[in-house]
Amino acid sequence: VQLQASGGGLVQAGDSLRLSCLASGRASGRRAMGWFRQAPGKEREFVAAITWPGNIKHYADSAKGRFTISRDIAENTVFLQMNSLTPEDTAVYFCAAAGANSIRVSPQDYFDWGQGTLVTVSS
Repeated sequence: VQLQASGGGLVQAGDSLRLSCLASGRASGRRAMGWFRQAPGKEREFVAAITWPGNIKHYADSAKGRFTISRDIAENTVFLQMNSLTPEDTAVYFCAAAGANSIRVSPQDYFDWGQGTLVTVSS
């Protein structure tokens, strides 16, 4: 499956952004999807995940109450709505497809990755 993430940019603290991840390819179907992020000098960390068709969601503590993951089955797209952004949210954000349709938080459980989209939050 091919994943294409978009929607990143430069925003100010308190602003919102919505990231999108378009999935294509024969294996882009009924799989859980996740968002991860990686800040400079840090390891890639889990942000949020959603099963197919979207009834189960899970968030990292840092994302709870501010970020919302969703998916449009018809459009094969997963979204990450990010509100109340802070400079600590600055990172490259990656979408990924898990190997199965269940919530996973480890990057090792995700087999297909998008190219990443940069989110920069200024103070």
